[in-house]
Amino acid sequence: MLRVLVLVSGGGTNLQAIIDKVADGTVTNTEIVGVISNNYGVYSLERAANAGIPAEVVSPKDYPDRSSFNRALLAKLEDYKPDLIVLAGFLVVIPEIVIQKYEGRIINIHPSLIPSFCGTGYYGLHVHKAALERGVKVSGATVHFVDAGTDTGPIILQKAVYVEDGDTPEILQRRIMEQAEWEILPQAINLIARGEVKYVKKPDMRS
Repeated sequence: MLRVLVLVSGGGTNLQAIIDKVADGTVTNTEIVGVISNNYGVYSLERAANAGIPAEVVSPKDYPDRSSFNRALLAKLEDYKPDLIVLAGFLVVIPEIVIQKYEGRIINIHPSLIPSFCGTGYYGLHVHKAALERGVKVSGATVHFVDAGTDTGPIILQKAVYVEDGDTPEILQRRIMEQAEWEILPQAINLIARGEVKYVKKPDMRS
């Protein structure tokens, strides 16, 4: 049984997609063991409670500095003994100590077709605003493993979504969530749970 820990920052629509797909058997051999948010009072915590999943907050605001928060986050992750950590709209830079500890066991959902509109500063509506300003006709979402870079880890799944006339960032965001994110994130978890996808570390090109 794959022990999945989900990290969230906001409303938790991707979390709900995972919960639903585990509950209906679409995602197999998987247990959601916990939910951690960096923000208090967000709806994702209520979603977890409604599904009977332990949920708690580890907020940078509760610690004197980032280093203290990073250590606290790592300690909390270790409490859950996860096999896989899923970043489902987690708007916190993952500390290096966490990446080192869980290398190959962290995945993220990004709302574009990487390598387009990704990296530092590209999150949430900023991604969709940039895509519309550039005039792209196709966008989408990507699930990838997390490494030390920003949106640079190996890609697991992608799904394209057409941009339509009259789209705003908000409309495009919703369509990409409905048509891509809520499908490929649970699908990626299922592939990992079934042993059909494994992390392969990229070679160090500096040597």
